[in-house]
Amino acid sequence: MAQRTAASGTVSRLRRFFYYAKKNIQQRPLLKWCYDDWYERLLADVRSVTAPGLLVELGSGGSYLKDLEPTIITSDIVKGVADQVIDARKLPFANNSVKALFLTHVFHHIPDVGEFFAEAERVLIPGGVVSMIDESHTPFARCFFKNFHHEPYRDECREWPFAQTDSMMDSNQALSWMVFARDRARFEELYPRLKIEATDYLPWLANFLSGGVTMRHLIPSFMNKPIRATEQLLSPLAPVFALHWHVCLRKSSMPTEVTSAYLK
Repeated sequence: MAQRTAASGTVSRLRRFFYYAKKNIQQRPLLKWCYDDWYERLLADVRSVTAPGLLVELGSGGSYLKDLEPTIITSDIVKGVADQVIDARKLPFANNSVKALFLTHVFHHIPDVGEFFAEAERVLIPGGVVSMIDESHTPFARCFFKNFHHEPYRDECREWPFAQTDSMMDSNQALSWMVFARDRARFEELYPRLKIEATDYLPWLANFLSGGVTMRHLIPSFMNKPIRATEQLLSPLAPVFALHWHVCLRKSSMPTEVTSAYLK
């Protein structure tokens, strides 16, 4: 009984978090501008896939991506916040049936991304994409996430998996950098059909000043346009200051054994 009560309390807490996260995004113009930019990048990736297939968002939580593309199947591990309850490590879809998998601030919460990659290779159609927004590894991002954010940022870890009992707090915000930058050769060897097509730094000033979804918003509304204009001028500094990046993986149309032969 105590375990069921605790689990119910956790679900209620997460539902409240998602509700207020989405509310903050919608009510903070600078933050909404960032998310609009992020979501456009995700949808641009899927528009490059001409073959039919399902569109699936993992870890939908407080997302409004489906408002922009109604055919998306939303999902989360928390009941009652999305179309389906789905664990990214066990995707309930047929082989070669999914056109795109979307993840926004989700990848670093997957405790064993190896299982996710294997599932992505299985369910994606040839040419299908995994399109994600996640935390970057610039000098400013490392400083900020290590010292001022409630989730861990463990870029010193040598292995990708981590223990997880709380799906929100047990994470590693350095994970996407570890996999797609530091250990890129290892990733390419283990998952030869998932080609890293893009790793783009994202605008950072507006997101930082907006307070994100959890911190206080202290910027008066009349500053929104000047900040967005300044963002464009500061874009060359993204490799130093960007807090997030966009990563796109595309499933090769070549069979695994053929792709592996080219690697040798």
